[in-house]
Amino acid sequence: MSLPRTIEWLGDLNGHVRLIDQTLLPGRLAFVDCSTVEQIWEAIKVLRVRGAPAIGIAGAMGLVLAIRQLSPLEAEAGFFAELERQRDYLASCRPTAVNLRWALDRLVRAAREHRGLGVLPLQLLLWEEARKIRDEDAAACRAIGEHGAHLIPDGGGVLTHCNAGSLATAELGTALALMYVAHERGRRFQVFADETRPLLQGARLTAWELQQAGIAVTVICDNMAATVMKRGQVQCVVTGADRIAANGDTANKIGTYGVALLARAHRIPFYVAAPVSTFDLNCPSGEQIPIEERAADEVRQIGDRIITPAEATVYNPAFDVTPAEFITAFISERGVFPASEIRQRFH
Repeated sequence: MSLPRTIEWLGDLNGHVRLIDQTLLPGRLAFVDCSTVEQIWEAIKVLRVRGAPAIGIAGAMGLVLAIRQLSPLEAEAGFFAELERQRDYLASCRPTAVNLRWALDRLVRAAREHRGLGVLPLQLLLWEEARKIRDEDAAACRAIGEHGAHLIPDGGGVLTHCNAGSLATAELGTALALMYVAHERGRRFQVFADETRPLLQGARLTAWELQQAGIAVTVICDNMAATVMKRGQVQCVVTGADRIAANGDTANKIGTYGVALLARAHRIPFYVAAPVSTFDLNCPSGEQIPIEERAADEVRQIGDRIITPAEATVYNPAFDVTPAEFITAFISERGVFPASEIRQRFH
C-alpha cells in the first residue's frame, strides 16, 4: 500500500490537520488543511473525512485545535469547561459511529486524570493523545488484516459494501485490510464492490483504492449483489462497521443489512471487521443505536443533476443495523470471534 495518509497532524502543537478531501475522489486527489475546530466539524459533517475510525481521529485532533486557542494563563476550571463544550460540539456532527464519541471522551478522560498540571501541559498532553489515537488505529488495522487474511478465498471472490479501507481509517482499513494483507501474501482474488447509494462510496472510493493497490475489483450496482452470489462468484462478504452493540448487532452503511440477508440465503459467510473502538458495550443491542438521517438532496441528485421529481418525499437514513445472527464472525485486533464472545473479549 502506498496511498497517502487519510488524516495526519503536521507540525507541533501550533500545526494543523491535513486530510484527504474524499468528496473529490476519484476524479482528483486533493488535501484540506484544517486549523480550527469549525473546519474539522464541517469536514466530518460533509464527508470530506469519513469512516468510523477516521472520524474518531479527526474528532480528537479537532478537539486539540479547539483547546489550543486557550491562553496558558487560563484557569483550569475554564479549560475544562471549554474542553467539554467543544467535545459536545464535535460529537454532534455525526451520531451513529461510536468511534467519534469514544475518541473525544478519551481525550477528556486523559485531561481529567492530569488535573493540576496547568493549561499548557494539558494542551500538550492532549496533542500527544490525539496523535496516539491515530497511530494506534494504524496498528489495529494491520492486526485486523493479519488476523483475517486467511478468510479471503484464494482464487475466489469477496464482496464488500461501502468503503472500509485506508480512506476510512488511519492506514490500511478494516474490511479492506484483510484483502491488502491477503494480496501481500500472494493470494489472488476478485473483489466485488457495491456502488453504495446514495453517495457511491463503493464505486468512488473502494474501487479507487483497490485499483491503486493492484487488486482486481469490479463495481456492481447495489441491486446486483444477489446475482453475483447466485452465480457462485462470491465466497465471502466482508464489511466494516460504525457501531457494534454488546450483543453483536452491527450498524453499518445503509444496505449492509440487505447484503447480510442475501449472504444468509446463499449460505455465504458474512464477516464484520472493526477495531476495538467500534464495539460499544454500553449499547445492549441494535435497538439503541442512533441512526443518522441525512439531507434529501443526497438522494434527489447525483452531482448537480436532479434525478427525482422536486416534490418527491425522500427517506435517507445513512445506516442500517444487521442483527448478530446474520454475522458469521467479527475480526478485530483481538482476533476472529463470534458475537457470543464479544463481552469476554472486551472485559
